[in-house]
Amino acid sequence: MTAEQNPTSSELAEKEALKAENSALPPSESLVEALARCGLQLDDAVVNQLDAYRAALWRWNEQLNLTRHTTYDKFAQRDVVDSMQLAGLLACRNRVLDVGTGGGVPGLVLAICRPDLRVSVCESTQKKVRVVQSIVKELQLPVTVYACRAEEVLELRTFDTLVVRAVASVTKLLTWFEPYWGAFDQLLLIKGRSWVDERGDARHRGLLKSLELRKAVTYSMPGTGGESVILRVCPKTRNAPS
Repeated sequence: MTAEQNPTSSELAEKEALKAENSALPPSESLVEALARCGLQLDDAVVNQLDAYRAALWRWNEQLNLTRHTTYDKFAQRDVVDSMQLAGLLACRNRVLDVGTGGGVPGLVLAICRPDLRVSVCESTQKKVRVVQSIVKELQLPVTVYACRAEEVLELRTFDTLVVRAVASVTKLLTWFEPYWGAFDQLLLIKGRSWVDERGDARHRGLLKSLELRKAVTYSMPGTGGESVILRVCPKTRNAPS
């Protein structure tokens, strides 16, 4: 293991204490309560729209397997926290494409929390596409939905940032997007602790020769004591957007 994978004993103890503290709490009975437990303070209008999205997502989830985050706490701890961490890395009016959006995370959450962003989402599974289109219409979100793979979108459109969560390994993603770097500036990937091994595999296969991959942010996952990172990938000759 590398040093990046080995937390110190004090860090481990802190994470275990946090996990124990959160597991001792009763489940949150509202999204407001769950967000507060995550230390998130959002405008009432944003919270209301997030709650409307959550309700629509869970309603559709009864018919399709869209998400495992079917408690207020899981929705806040994973879907909202991940999306807010991404939001902090995106410049105003960034043109964003959510790759493999599934049930709409992080793309629709970004559109709700950062209305200045120009958000598009893509999904190749047609059942999921219809769900996302329905939710976008119901919530009146200014989001473009593409019913195809991201590579097909990049043949026709350009973006500032591609965001990806729980779609594929770093190696697969860099292989897919290798021919399309002229269509976007940076790639932001939400990853867990396996990112170090994934980076090593991508480097071994020569996929990082012309690219720079760095941790943009590291954060704890509330309620679990686990850790996530957001990786920023961009061409070495191009400065990543601030």
